[in-house]
Amino acid sequence: MSSVLTERPAPPEAGPAARSGPRRRTRVFALPEARWAAAATVLFLLALPLQLTGAPGWTWAVAYALAYVAGGWEPAWAGLQALRERTLDVDLLMVVAALGAAAVGQVMDGALLIVIFATSGALEALATARTADSVRGLLDLAPATATRLSADGREETVTPADLTVGDTVLVRPGERVGADGRVLDGVSDVDQATVTGEPLPVAKGPGDEVFAGTLNGTGALRVRVERDAGDTVIARIVRMVAEASETKAPTQLFIEKVEQRYALGMVAVTLAVFAVPLVFGAPLTGALLRAMTFMIVASPCAVVLATMPPLLSAIANAGRHGVLVKSAVVMERLGQVDAVALDKTGTLTEGTPRLTDAVPLPGSGLDERELLALAAAAEHPSEHPLARAVVDAAHARGLTVPVARDFRSAPGVGVRATVEGRAVAVGAPARLPTEPLGSDPGSPAAEAVAEAADGLVAEGGAGLESEVGAEGGGEIAAGVAEVAGKVVAELEYGGRTAVLVTVDGVPAGVLGIADRLRPDAAPTVAALAALTGRRPALLTGDNPRAAALLADEVGIGDVRAGLLPEGKVAAVREWESAGRRVLVVGDGVNDAPALAAAHTGIAMGRAGSDLALETADAVIVRDELATVPAVVSLSRRARRLVAQNLAIAALFISGLVVWDLVGTLPLPLGVLGHEGSTVVVGLNGLRLLREAAWTRAGAGDFGR
Repeated sequence: MSSVLTERPAPPEAGPAARSGPRRRTRVFALPEARWAAAATVLFLLALPLQLTGAPGWTWAVAYALAYVAGGWEPAWAGLQALRERTLDVDLLMVVAALGAAAVGQVMDGALLIVIFATSGALEALATARTADSVRGLLDLAPATATRLSADGREETVTPADLTVGDTVLVRPGERVGADGRVLDGVSDVDQATVTGEPLPVAKGPGDEVFAGTLNGTGALRVRVERDAGDTVIARIVRMVAEASETKAPTQLFIEKVEQRYALGMVAVTLAVFAVPLVFGAPLTGALLRAMTFMIVASPCAVVLATMPPLLSAIANAGRHGVLVKSAVVMERLGQVDAVALDKTGTLTEGTPRLTDAVPLPGSGLDERELLALAAAAEHPSEHPLARAVVDAAHARGLTVPVARDFRSAPGVGVRATVEGRAVAVGAPARLPTEPLGSDPGSPAAEAVAEAADGLVAEGGAGLESEVGAEGGGEIAAGVAEVAGKVVAELEYGGRTAVLVTVDGVPAGVLGIADRLRPDAAPTVAALAALTGRRPALLTGDNPRAAALLADEVGIGDVRAGLLPEGKVAAVREWESAGRRVLVVGDGVNDAPALAAAHTGIAMGRAGSDLALETADAVIVRDELATVPAVVSLSRRARRLVAQNLAIAALFISGLVVWDLVGTLPLPLGVLGHEGSTVVVGLNGLRLLREAAWTRAGAGDFGR
């Protein structure tokens, strides 16, 4: 699990993709749905104060009429198209209900219904467009060009699409890898977080696999191409996100599942209420008035309002507490989950390496603070994530970091600098010396280090030579090396990255660095287990040892480690094929396909990739992991309120309908009863706006 410290090179000259600026995102008003919804909303807001202030009727009537047209023509047209397919769409029913309300004088109510539906359609269109933008933007991770090497060593600049299996490409320091392949020659550190989610760059050498779109460190690599451009991991991520979005079952609110039967039944009964009395000689006006009254009291307005206020209130409450739920459908689906899969890096952990241990070795003459100060001085010029962790730890402890001179970096080995007259080297234990070089300059260890460091201990190892004499020096060195090896093994067994510090060629101490667990990780896992009845699973691209250690710490039983994006999708589909409704929580590009494939996906917002944020159904804006079980619990409360409201609405509707059919229900009284039912269910749903609702959800109200 050891990694190394290297200096990050200056950024290379921007290529064509970089110079083109940030990726383009669909603007809100570029969508026709958004423009029509905005127009309907503005017209409604113009008409409402005119009506309430007693302005001439024609002024607000015209504004309302235009609002009907602006917000209603598109769903009406879609509904008519559905009728051609012998399907009665709820949008058309809403338009008919709005027109019916206007026909009996309830113009404002109908206009409000039109505005709500138009706005909902615009938000859905925007979410779809932004997801498509992010999928297209993912392709920008791949470089615009690659350097292909011919058999005679000549360089040729080509596009990645022109590369074929068997080609050899040169990846210079700071460049992105142009194709999936295997390293033929060279040593470097490669940041492959976009593919595997690993928090630290990975040392790569001959025989190691690299992926297109990952970022090379300080060394140059020659890579043999093993996959065509269309089969790279990045290209497969794009395809998986698109396929998951297309094949995911259409999401519907509960009420939409019964819309066809309800709509057909209401239309049929309305026609019967109008036609049957005419057959028996009733006057046309009376029959029409009774039918219109029936349509008003039986219209789905109250049912829709029974459903939406609890869900929208829950969305608003969650938003106040840093959880962005993208739609009412998502809020409803969150309450249905019965299994949870969590990413490791950036989700359960903070995603940033931090110093956890500073262990001086016997005989070094250093304490923890002195060891850390020397290491931080040597690391200060480096931009490597591990170097930043060491320097940040020194500053956090209030240490004075000396100025380093003669800084040198060797890819795959570490860094070296002169600090206060002493030669300090920091890097991978396997590649830095673990015995004084002066004790046996011709030893295999010294030769291996000199070759690996590529000059780090060249030129006689000035400052790296041991001050220990030849007699007895070897025994002292062996003892120090043995202690250092034990410390390194202990740190790595505990899931930390071990970094060796040598001073004048003598091992002086070992630093332990790890990605810190979020403070609320374990309580969140426990809360999710209580919510779903089973412990969450861990899906990660990190190594199995680190994943198992973290899982034990937070209480996770099912661990799937070393996964590429398709492995995460396969795990999610395996669970869903067994009948589970899986919630996936992640943050990276490599999590996006699983977020799209899952029943519901939540992204960590602070450091989340654009693709993950757009693909996910909800976003944890403040990176507070404890809000995940809270929002799931809140969703379940919203679902219970929806059920209550539907019962209330059904009671009102059935009572008014029976009155209208059996007796004579005056139209004003029917409208009053209809509006009264909408007010009651609306106010009941607004209960979830209260702060107490979130507090109760966060405190463990895990009822279904």
